Amino acid sequence: MGLPGFAVWMFVCLYASVVGYPNGRVREACTSMVPCHGSSPQLSPEHTITVNGTEFKPGDSIEVHLSGPDFEGFFIQARDAEQLDRPAVGSFVLADRRSSQLLTCGRTKNSAVSHTSKVKKKDIKVYWVAPGDAPKRVQFLATVVKKYRIFWVKIPGPIVSQPDVLSPTPPLYATSAAMSTSHPVSYISKPFSASSCGIMKFCIRNPTNCDPGSASCFFLSFQQEGSSVFIEMSGPSEGYLAFAFSHDQWMGGDDAYLCVNEDHHVHVSTACLKKRSHPLLDSENALEDVAWRLADGVLQCSFRRDIRLPAYKGRFNLDNSYYIFLADGEASEGGLIYKHRRQPLVTDGLYNVTGLPQDIGGSRAPRLIKAHGALMFAAWITTVSIGVIVARFFKPVWSHSFLLGKELWFQVHRMLMLTTVMLTSISFVLPFVYRGGWSQQAGFHPYLGCAVMALTIFQPLMAGFRPSRHAPRRQLFNWFHWSTGTTARILAVVTMFLGMDLPALDLPDPWDTYAMIAFVAWHVGTDVLLEIHSYCLVRKAEVIEDDRVQILQSLTSAEAEGRLFKQIVLTIYVCGNIVFLVAFLIAINQV
Repeated sequence: MGLPGFAVWMFVCLYASVVGYPNGRVREACTSMVPCHGSSPQLSPEHTITVNGTEFKPGDSIEVHLSGPDFEGFFIQARDAEQLDRPAVGSFVLADRRSSQLLTCGRTKNSAVSHTSKVKKKDIKVYWVAPGDAPKRVQFLATVVKKYRIFWVKIPGPIVSQPDVLSPTPPLYATSAAMSTSHPVSYISKPFSASSCGIMKFCIRNPTNCDPGSASCFFLSFQQEGSSVFIEMSGPSEGYLAFAFSHDQWMGGDDAYLCVNEDHHVHVSTACLKKRSHPLLDSENALEDVAWRLADGVLQCSFRRDIRLPAYKGRFNLDNSYYIFLADGEASEGGLIYKHRRQPLVTDGLYNVTGLPQDIGGSRAPRLIKAHGALMFAAWITTVSIGVIVARFFKPVWSHSFLLGKELWFQVHRMLMLTTVMLTSISFVLPFVYRGGWSQQAGFHPYLGCAVMALTIFQPLMAGFRPSRHAPRRQLFNWFHWSTGTTARILAVVTMFLGMDLPALDLPDPWDTYAMIAFVAWHVGTDVLLEIHSYCLVRKAEVIEDDRVQILQSLTSAEAEGRLFKQIVLTIYVCGNIVFLVAFLIAINQV
């Protein structure tokens, strides 16, 4: 079951390195921009790069067009015009997600654009966003693949430059229909700092203690200044960042604040959340000192608001305690925001942002869902797997050992399986408690989970009616018992595969998939090893005489001879399963 899947995965990896990258994931070509197609590039390019401006300032966006005869693939970067061998500069924003995708080259998020498929195309449009530390002159480069062996590398495009200015970060002014206020909107000159977190600022960081200047850090801070609070928010996002104050850990009736990337300018607005519906943006708000920055794939915004705003309905008083949500997602060019793809970060308790400064984290997975995942992993990675191995291979080894009047192997097997039933039953209830009913957004996971739960309950009920060892129906019982258990285990593994990437848990990708594949391979490998060992013992026990009793007696003796080997394998297997379980539990704790 596990080995074929692993083999397919290996084949895909090797296949990609041989036939190129039809899906556009060409990070291996970030530096050279040369496709791995096994041939030399063409000399005279047929395609051109054009831009809608020749000058830029930090935070500006420039429209970039790649056009020409039909082509299958492309790869676009912006680099220092004086040193074209240096890493990519700035970040891109897509105009059409169907034909293009963002890639991260080096440490700069979204610093390159490539194709999504081999479908022929004539032109591509993207937007380049100038970073705060951009060089004086920037040139656009493109690699274009017409056919597999016909391609051009580093087609030179226009050069854009920064004009000489007295101040490195001149203010930019913008207006927004959703923010009808006379306050100017200025440009933030550099990443936020976490040095005052827990001292002067109340901070929320994800991952815990991350640097707001990094491209993977979500950061939210509150600093009281007299009767107002200055708020900073940043994180890797192409669309929007948002946070909300809530009286509970559910969306609905909350005080929300959004920073939305609309046509490469960030609009900051307040909103009210009504249950799980689209946020209702306020026609006006009382936010002051609004500023923003878009650089290297990171969205930053900051603003100030009074602690109490009695004239604005829906705005909470900031001298009370609330749960705090932090979410990110995509937005269209017109500023329309889409539902966040993953679970928002939620604080684990009520906090007063104007109280004692703290530096805290949060979790994107609710505690009940974490417990659900942890219990399921404990049941189906450890107890059930060990119980199956014991029942299948340790009957002869422990046939003369007894515990509470029953054979030792049977008691161990029964204890592990009853533990599996208990853990699965508890875990099964938790998502329903959390959701308050059935989830319509979890795909096939809950349906398969119900099937696993039904089979888990059916197994011990069926075992309660087990015929005696020599009864005529014992073979039929053995077959049903084995097939039901095997079906439950297969469905459980599939269900865990599907559950690991659901928004409510969303374990680190692709680590979770590889770890699950490794566990399946580990279990199948152990099973095969013990099967081979048993087969060798049977061959050793064969005698020339056709005396059935003598053969069985010899088989039992041979099995006893392999006791040490099986016990060593079982010990290693149990330790390995515990390692897998601990790894998954650590991953669950970190989301």
